[in-house]
Amino acid sequence: MLSAFVNALKTPDLRRKILFTLGILAVFRLGSVIPTPNVNLVNVNACRLEATTGANAGLYSMINLFSGGALLQLAIFALGIMPYITASIILQLLTVVIPRLETLKKEGASGTAKITQYTRYLTLVLAVLNATAFVTLAVNGQLFQGCTRDLVYDTGIFAIVVMVLTMTAGTGLIMWMGELITERGVGNGMSVMIFTQIAAQFPASLWAIKESREGAAGWLAFAVVLAIGLLVMLGVIFMEQAQRRIPVQYAKRMVGRRLFGGTTTYIPMKVNQAGVIPVIFASSMLYLPVLYSQFQPDNDISQWIQTHLVRGTGLWYNTIFFVLIIAFTYFYVAITFNPEEVADNMKKYGGFIPGIRAGKPTEDYLAFVLSRLTAPGSLYLALISLIPAIAFIFFNAQTNFPFGGTSILIVVGVGLDTVKQIESQLQQRNYEGFLR
Repeated sequence: MLSAFVNALKTPDLRRKILFTLGILAVFRLGSVIPTPNVNLVNVNACRLEATTGANAGLYSMINLFSGGALLQLAIFALGIMPYITASIILQLLTVVIPRLETLKKEGASGTAKITQYTRYLTLVLAVLNATAFVTLAVNGQLFQGCTRDLVYDTGIFAIVVMVLTMTAGTGLIMWMGELITERGVGNGMSVMIFTQIAAQFPASLWAIKESREGAAGWLAFAVVLAIGLLVMLGVIFMEQAQRRIPVQYAKRMVGRRLFGGTTTYIPMKVNQAGVIPVIFASSMLYLPVLYSQFQPDNDISQWIQTHLVRGTGLWYNTIFFVLIIAFTYFYVAITFNPEEVADNMKKYGGFIPGIRAGKPTEDYLAFVLSRLTAPGSLYLALISLIPAIAFIFFNAQTNFPFGGTSILIVVGVGLDTVKQIESQLQQRNYEGFLR
């Protein structure tokens, strides 16, 4: 990884892309600490400190994960990249349901551009809804449970509208900067920005664990957590790279006077075919009842939710979280990998799996292998996502455990993809230099 970045910095074109990306990320982090107009920053910081070190730290660490600390500061980039992620997931799911979107997906570049445009519009709609919800919670004093300080100076309608529009505009700006990184930077703009927001929380979280104990015990806890984090990261890298390669052979065929085919390739099927999406789904689903309990705090259902689903270390929370991740993994893999479509494409171009007949037997075989891979993949995702709860049991940490499952999955996945992109661009330039 380090050698790839060193070689990239020696190449002028790639060096400009990397420096451009770093400049965009610096602006991104700057917007994450600039407060929205009408925010009482002193009271917000005091309430945030109480919330992230108290009994409900698990809840706030989860909703603050993708904003890099900006959400609980009510910054102009408070919503982070989450509205865009949610919009992308919704459009991806709707592609399976709505024939028009499925047709656009099959049209190639023009259809993809149209779906991207729909994603931008939906992102802004979701940003308005999210901003309205969080500003309402801040105005009503419900953003931080147990904190009675005034978080805003003015509760008038004009001031609230300005706050909502500012956060929405921040989301639009983040979306634009992510596309700039994709076009003019190292690529994977949105993923790199998520990586930045999550990685920005690591130093403060590690230092908070050190400060939670006095003297040598604090440094020992710091070293142990860092070592565990590196081991977990190594295991995640191994699992993310694991795949089942299904061999595919193409028969020779004559097209005019030319002979095509006769090649052998493979279909790479990853153990973690769904990525981090099921974890995000499950986290969002578990936050919905908590949000309901904040708006309706007095009924019996809300009381049960406050008791069992607010803290991320409870038995009910982690059991439901575990089951939801497994269910969403199977669901997401089922809608993103279609064995029937893959088998039809192979048959159309004269491809077959050795020992398996083309058509329906190939489809059944692919579905069988996919189900066998999804089982360990879903268990891996569910277990890796319970790391913060396990850390709470062993370290009794009230602060956010820095090497949580979701954060590690995203950091490792984005890091591997970015390095692969840089290496591919390096190889392309080396081939060009050789040909010249």
